[in-house]
Amino acid sequence: MIQRLWWQNRLEQAWKKRSVVWLAGVRRAGKTLLCQSLKRIEYFDCELPRTRRLMDDPQGFLDQYRGHRLVLDEIHRLANPSELLKIAADHYPDTKVIATGSSMLGASAKFRDTLAGRKTEIWLTPMTTADLEAFGRPALPHRCLHGGLPPFFLARQVPEPAFQEWMDAYWAKDIQTLFRLERRHSFERFAELLFAQSGGLFEATRFTRACEVSRQTITNYLRVLEATYLVQVLRPFTTHRASEIVAAPKVYAFDTGFVCYHRGWTSLRQEDLGFLWEHLVLNELQAQLQTRRIGYWRDKRGHEVDLIVPRRGQSPFALECKWSAADVDLTNLKAFAHHYPTSKLIVVAQDVDRSYQRRSGELTITYCGLPALISDLQKDSHD
Repeated sequence: MIQRLWWQNRLEQAWKKRSVVWLAGVRRAGKTLLCQSLKRIEYFDCELPRTRRLMDDPQGFLDQYRGHRLVLDEIHRLANPSELLKIAADHYPDTKVIATGSSMLGASAKFRDTLAGRKTEIWLTPMTTADLEAFGRPALPHRCLHGGLPPFFLARQVPEPAFQEWMDAYWAKDIQTLFRLERRHSFERFAELLFAQSGGLFEATRFTRACEVSRQTITNYLRVLEATYLVQVLRPFTTHRASEIVAAPKVYAFDTGFVCYHRGWTSLRQEDLGFLWEHLVLNELQAQLQTRRIGYWRDKRGHEVDLIVPRRGQSPFALECKWSAADVDLTNLKAFAHHYPTSKLIVVAQDVDRSYQRRSGELTITYCGLPALISDLQKDSHD
């Protein structure tokens, strides 16, 4: 079994904060195997009827396993999953519980209590740079084309039929269980269009005709896709200056493999790698920082900065993502710095092994690779 040590440590640290951990992430991201790789685990698959019967009496179940380390996989299959977790948090603090699911806790009516203040949340994203080391670190283009779901990543050839099989399971086991949407064709068509147009500005009315539903339904579909981690919605970073775009979000697909599949790519060109690199940087930020509070910036003159990482009480990090540092045009960063002169301006490129800085007029630009970026952000969060 591959040991994803970075994630294992993250779960162990989360248990030190609270006895209940909610481990979320898309189907086949590796939640089950990650949990089973932890030491001294009692594992329960809530998709099995006999397991659900064990938990019909939550107190009796927790009495039986008092003081143990429990994994309750696919807990949304229980009739009232939040009841068991609430009882565990309030009355069994010596029992460590990891509950896994494919959506944000409280995203659907099935979770009647969000367990605010009672649990720690961990979001298992598609594979990170730490995971690449655990899986043998093949070239980044392989990660881009195959994506970051471990079974897809490990396949020698791009597993094209598996992408549709994955969507079939997502509809049957996540959407129908948690949200019970109708019009499967319209919903899946919307998801396919978003994946193919990943990274673009979102306007709901652009999808109504192709999906044959109303604007309100499209908005609801987006909410469901975001709640189940299939898309990441980046809102504009703004302090409400007259020159800034303040309303139009950008929507990114959760995984580069699905982007390539829905664009019909079976091999990658240089320009494709640059486009997908932005997705990898976003995925790494979300995994490391465990936040969706990442945005982008655009002004009414068309200047745009790829990613903005806000910092509480401090100026933000402004990131331009480039496959090669030689390809960078600093115009957009300079436009951002005009409005936010104390912000940290960063070019994150896959071909930079050692960070360095360059001056451009009165501005200082930091050039770095992904590991150095994460290290910098982590130091910032501890300051």
